Amino acid sequence: MQVFSCPVCGSPVYFHNLACRCGQAVAFDPERQEMRIDLPFCSHRDDISCNWVAETGGFCRSCAMTVIVPDLREADNLPLWDRTEQAKRWMLANLSRWGWFGQSDTGPRPVFRLLSEVTAAGDARVVMGHANGTITINVTEASEPVRADRQEKMGELYRTMIGHMRHEMAHFLFLRLSGKDGFLPGFRALFGDERADYGQALRAHYGKPAPPDEDHITSYARSHPHEDWAETIAHLLHLVDFLDSAALTRLTLPDGPAPGYDAYAETETERLLTSAIALSIAVNHVNRALDLPDLYPFVLGQGVRKKLAFAHRHLKTGAG
Repeated sequence: MQVFSCPVCGSPVYFHNLACRCGQAVAFDPERQEMRIDLPFCSHRDDISCNWVAETGGFCRSCAMTVIVPDLREADNLPLWDRTEQAKRWMLANLSRWGWFGQSDTGPRPVFRLLSEVTAAGDARVVMGHANGTITINVTEASEPVRADRQEKMGELYRTMIGHMRHEMAHFLFLRLSGKDGFLPGFRALFGDERADYGQALRAHYGKPAPPDEDHITSYARSHPHEDWAETIAHLLHLVDFLDSAALTRLTLPDGPAPGYDAYAETETERLLTSAIALSIAVNHVNRALDLPDLYPFVLGQGVRKKLAFAHRHLKTGAG
């Protein structure tokens, strides 16, 4: 993610900031990728600290995509909604660097149902997923203790709200890209036939999960071509944004990209992956000095790299 500048004093302003340290209120403009002071603010600014500019009906581009919010009669759901929308805005801002969902993108947009397991009527079951353009997210996992507990129980190396957003958005992006000439044959050659029975595949996976391998970034990626694609896209966005954020904060290696490097403009996937992995290994080493988990505890086999290159090529050019 970029580090922005205050339009008034030029001081650094970060993505979630509502105001500069000089006191000037600011709002993020995803179209111009900068902080603005001359456009109306999103109507959810006071409710959930949304710091984007308004576009449609008083709401920003991100908030306009949310059609259901968690039950706010339960007070604990408000901060969970806030943190969930923060993750959604981050994910959408990343994709807008490649032209997705901007003014020039005339394709359909997803809608989001943000639900909580705790409601005024009692506990509810929430299944995260995507169906025909609608993305359902469980805001309960915006609670760090809840998410950490489920990460341990499910044996996952990563489980984050941004990760959930990137994974579920990937399913929607598949719908958008599947009508593009040449996409489906290339997809099936790498990921397999997505028409295979999804329910049967998931039952087989949960009955006997297989470990990640040379061709699959995670165990879940092995369950079905759709989930392989979603996991691949999520990891592509993890790596691109990690490398971009590092370069823009002048965190780099002697053989890596120069400060100011724009990872979203990179066309060579292998260069991008090599730089991101080298930097993640260095940060892993630093984290171990503080007894913290590795930043990126995954191995990218050659099969995974081919899938990442395919996904990178289509995401970078697909919105147009």
